[in-house]
Amino acid sequence: MAETGWKEIFGPRLLPRTALVLLGVWLNAADGLVTATIMPQVARDLGGWAWFGWAVAIYLLGSILASASAGQLAARLGLPRAVAVTALIYAAGCTASAAAPGLAPFMVGRLAQGLGGGWVAGFCYVAISRMFDERLWARVFAACAGVWGVATFAGPLVGGAFAGAGFWRGAFWMFAAQGVALAIAAPFLLRGDRPRPDEARRPLAWRTLGVLSLAILAIALADIVPGPWTALGLLLTGLALLPVAGAINARPGERLLPPEVMRPASAAGAGYAMIFAMIAASTVFGVYGAALLQTLCGLGPLAAGYVVASDSVGWVLAAFIVSGQPDARHGRLILAGAAVINLGMGLLALTIGIGSAVAVFAAGFVFGAGFGLCWSLTNRRVLAALPADERAIGASASPTAQAIGSATGAAAAGAIANLLGLAHAFTPARAAAESPWLFAAFLPLTGLGLLAAARLARSPVAPAS
Repeated sequence: MAETGWKEIFGPRLLPRTALVLLGVWLNAADGLVTATIMPQVARDLGGWAWFGWAVAIYLLGSILASASAGQLAARLGLPRAVAVTALIYAAGCTASAAAPGLAPFMVGRLAQGLGGGWVAGFCYVAISRMFDERLWARVFAACAGVWGVATFAGPLVGGAFAGAGFWRGAFWMFAAQGVALAIAAPFLLRGDRPRPDEARRPLAWRTLGVLSLAILAIALADIVPGPWTALGLLLTGLALLPVAGAINARPGERLLPPEVMRPASAAGAGYAMIFAMIAASTVFGVYGAALLQTLCGLGPLAAGYVVASDSVGWVLAAFIVSGQPDARHGRLILAGAAVINLGMGLLALTIGIGSAVAVFAAGFVFGAGFGLCWSLTNRRVLAALPADERAIGASASPTAQAIGSATGAAAAGAIANLLGLAHAFTPARAAAESPWLFAAFLPLTGLGLLAAARLARSPVAPAS
């Protein structure tokens, strides 16, 4: 059997492809983290406090729609051209944000950044499914997790450096330069991939994309509108539109995503359901963890951010440990990872309100380690369960499910926090009393993810080719 260790994916033959995938993942990961750090200064300079949430929502909308359509676009253009074109779109969006004289041009730039970044992220997943042997997928996904871990630590530092210098526009200029570099490198690093006429003949799924757009817009608005009941209504409306988009997607001629996305009884469908549920549940830690730690533990913003990054530390370490495990163990590791995620969420609910940063760090580490145990293996098994001609759109469906889960989790966390009264009185006493319930509210969601993981773990998958 050929060597399946790290030496192969970073060896001379595969290094260009690996480098391209990791650079694309870095752009998508670091952009959000850096932007979140500098947004208060952006709002002050452009007078956009009332529209602060829109900068995130509009980026998220563009990112989800782009990643959902990445498989079709890659089939029509081929990966080298597709990555080059969309990296330039991303760079143009960064340039518009950096040069924006007011809020409206800044929002246009954020939308272009979301579209370009979403396409690039989707193409990275398509590249993994197309340009790496199946036996290497778990290794490549683990390397991507490593990049996310680096971005988690470096993003706040980079954003803080630009914000501290009073030059938030410089952060967007920096990402614009990286987008141009990616566009120049793509034709060389992805040399050999061609358009797929058999896949490109499928008509563009405009109806599916339209309904999906409405669903994502409703979910994104739920995270920024005032009033808990309005937010909850928008969230439920968006979630109700998702199966409508899935039903339209199943019609002949409408193939934006694999039909298995809406079939949780299938192996791939169970995997997508697990991805959605676990990411949605994890978002509450990212949204409210740092604020609660600052309120209850007296930490500064940077220190609180690094305690919240404990889940990334656990994720990266566990992902590297399991990436070389044989196929026969994958099912058990997926189930174990999902169980550890549930344990981690329970520990976070128990520790978040007691005022101990060390306890929260340990709980977050366990939570992230659960993801590390199962995530790369879940993505590998989902792709392997799909027919060969569906793997391109199936690969881009994975980041789409993650992004929709993230948007849903953020909106749900905001609505639940409002119902608990945290939005109106974020005092130490209120935070200590209500934050355990905020985290415990997501345990049913991780429980659903565990059920989906059990279905995926039982599914028979052919050995890696």
